[in-house]
Amino acid sequence: MCKKVLGKKKNKTSPKNINHSPQIFTRDQHPVSRSLISASALKVLYRLNKAGYEAYLVGGGVRDILLGLAPKDFDIATNATPEQIKALFRNCRLIGRRFRLAHIVFGREIIEVATFRGHHESAPQKQQDCQKTSKQSEHGMLLRDNIYGSIDEDAERRDFTINALYYSSADFKIYDFANGISDINAKKIRLIGDPETRYREDPVRMLRAIRFATKLDMDISEETRRPIKALAPLLENIPPARMFEEFLKLFLSGKAYSNFHLLREYQLFRYFFPIVDQALNNNEEPYLLAFIEQALKNTDDRINNNKRVTPAFLFAAFLWYPLQKHISQLHAKTQLTPQDAFFNALGEIMSEQQRSIAIPKRFQAVMKDIWILQDKLNKRVGKQAYKAFEHPKFRAGYDFLLLRSEIEATAENTHLAELAKWWTDFQQNNHETQQLMIKSIVKSGATQRRTPRKRRKPRNQAAKSSE
Repeated sequence: MCKKVLGKKKNKTSPKNINHSPQIFTRDQHPVSRSLISASALKVLYRLNKAGYEAYLVGGGVRDILLGLAPKDFDIATNATPEQIKALFRNCRLIGRRFRLAHIVFGREIIEVATFRGHHESAPQKQQDCQKTSKQSEHGMLLRDNIYGSIDEDAERRDFTINALYYSSADFKIYDFANGISDINAKKIRLIGDPETRYREDPVRMLRAIRFATKLDMDISEETRRPIKALAPLLENIPPARMFEEFLKLFLSGKAYSNFHLLREYQLFRYFFPIVDQALNNNEEPYLLAFIEQALKNTDDRINNNKRVTPAFLFAAFLWYPLQKHISQLHAKTQLTPQDAFFNALGEIMSEQQRSIAIPKRFQAVMKDIWILQDKLNKRVGKQAYKAFEHPKFRAGYDFLLLRSEIEATAENTHLAELAKWWTDFQQNNHETQQLMIKSIVKSGATQRRTPRKRRKPRNQAAKSSE
């Protein structure tokens, strides 16, 4: 076991934008009120204080209230170790190897509590030598980091100045260690410390800079954005599972359209979708950019109107045209049936995509259904229309068809627009009218009919005729 030391020490190599004597804002100088803080978070703060520990609401919870926003999460920082926290709360579970955290569960709400982080060089030698405490990769990325310290060291270890704000429920004051309130007022996203070093410690900070800029309507400061393009390849070292989590934060937060364009501007998008990025840069598909942009706008609208969304729809949109290109190449080179060509292309596209983002199987299944429905929705003769209509993912497939028709329909190519309108009308009419609509398809010949197969002669008859 490694002994954990929480003594307050000043680090000689502290970042220039960190103050060991923080700016202190009293209750009459800030809008943070207990009425704006989760009751569960207050319970945790009070119990930690009552047990003799320091405890602060920290990061986004404080930042968002200062900006007039409703915080989604209330995180707490304390000088109590994870084991000490667990001893105080029966509803606590300890998680994480890279960062050891305490999750205190109140029904569906989880309050995350972290012990103050310390500096590697200021930790006792025994603590530095312990493999379970701290570990870095050859690229400088922190793989494990459980060095504990004081509140000012913890502030230095935080990523952005606007997140190094600590609110105390004991004296109702805000402690600002990195001029975060000044940057909030100036609408600046600024890293604490040397940006290159901080990005190497955790390359995902480049993605967080973009996400905070769009979410908070702020600009990334010059020194913070300058190294991003050069250090972008560091994202190749991030596990695909973590990239999936970052995808959700960037594209399912109501700011997908803005994040997409900033990711492309800073050359970070390729580490999410390398195939798509290449196609966009080479202008391989005329509809691709407009299709993705409209899908992102639609997703943002749904999220901002409190409607349900699934990441599977966006994944299907991003990869639709690369999939179609791959299918066309297979048809040109092989004699595969349309179904075999589809599943062959699907396997190869997904296998390559999984190297960047680990898409869970439950979302892969929905993507496949959306794509298969594009063919099924085109077949409306007899019972085929009802089979497509009764498919569990019909609505997602139909929305995808609407999106395609909006982007691809032209004066010369009206098929998709007519197909989308037919399915819109089909849903709105009763059974009798639906039957008439299907019969009208047969009369007009609008749906491709199957070509009858030629019956093969038995082998013995074929041999006699050849004699």
